Amino acid sequence: MTSSRPVTQLLQDWRSGSEEALNLLMPLVYDELRSLAAGYLNKERPGHTLQPTALVHEAYVRMVDMDVAWQDRAHFFALSARLMRRVLVDHARSRSSKKRGGGLRPVTLEEGLAAATEQPESMMALDDALTRLAGIDERKAKVVELHYFGGLSYDETAAVMDISAATVDRDLRFAKSWLLKELAEGHAG
Repeated sequence: MTSSRPVTQLLQDWRSGSEEALNLLMPLVYDELRSLAAGYLNKERPGHTLQPTALVHEAYVRMVDMDVAWQDRAHFFALSARLMRRVLVDHARSRSSKKRGGGLRPVTLEEGLAAATEQPESMMALDDALTRLAGIDERKAKVVELHYFGGLSYDETAAVMDISAATVDRDLRFAKSWLLKELAEGHAG
């Protein structure tokens, strides 16, 4: 894992318009991004058409044009995780729209968070549930995203959110319970 200080400085330089900073940043973070992408895809259905490299590159393309006030390394990886989640959801929606029939099926939180089901509708159901949770309590939804999708520890999530690790724990317990109920009930949104 890279030291957060050089990555943080490069992120700030990149935001200030330095193309050189971006060129120096990518080799420092690429392996971690690819590992994060591989972790997502290992939990996807066998034979997924996206590969880790393609997932990283698609997230990168989306990130390059964003104007983000980078805080630190954890913030960078949290946003990367969010973008990868969006890529997977968009991919699932695309696959689902090409299929005939079918509706959303309820999934457990563990299935959804791990993206372990074979149906693209499962990822869409989880995404819809997280969107509903964000409408009720944005902080809890962001904590779920950072911890489960971003792979951040409780302490890293707490630092990004500027809350305590105990609050992260409470938010995750509440969110898990709420999401399990939503997914079990199969709300269509």
